[in-house]
Amino acid sequence: MEYGYIRVSTREQNEERQVIALREWGIPPNRIYMDKQSGKDFDRPQYRRLLRRLKPNDALVVKSIDRLGRNYNEILEHWRRITKEKCADVVVLDMPLLDTRAHKDLTGTLIADIVLQLLSYVAQTEREFIRQRQAEGIAAAKARGVRFGRPSLPVAEGFAEVYELWKAQEISVRAAAKRLGVSHQTFERWVRVKEGSA
Repeated sequence: MEYGYIRVSTREQNEERQVIALREWGIPPNRIYMDKQSGKDFDRPQYRRLLRRLKPNDALVVKSIDRLGRNYNEILEHWRRITKEKCADVVVLDMPLLDTRAHKDLTGTLIADIVLQLLSYVAQTEREFIRQRQAEGIAAAKARGVRFGRPSLPVAEGFAEVYELWKAQEISVRAAAKRLGVSHQTFERWVRVKEGSA
């Protein structure tokens, strides 16, 4: 039995390319598992479900090795679990050398292992580059004055009076926030701004 596995990092990413590749390979939709989650580890619900279903001589088919994951050590560990513990096969469509069904002899296994280690290394390195570029982009944007997150709520009408009651310890932070119709975090933020500018 062949099972397909699809992974995209975010809900916004399109998985269609992987779906088409697996269907063209001949895997029916009811045997395709998909996670919309980072490849940093293998703690993904659909992947775990698929792993439980794999039996000896089954095959797990992925479009490319980075769809399986992006953590070098974990890719190697899960490859070993699938091929050695589960006695199932792995087929990587973009890399015919990574088809454990075709290369059962010693030379084929050696070549597949070398290619797997190289591609796993590349997948993790790419993930680290993506994170580094994101961090650099965020730092550059902050330096330009770009603000991230939701915009701050304007200070509510009546804040000054409620602030004075709170300052005099006549009401709690939560009671003050409730009077203004905001969360206590928002009230505390307004207090910090007021006291910081006082």
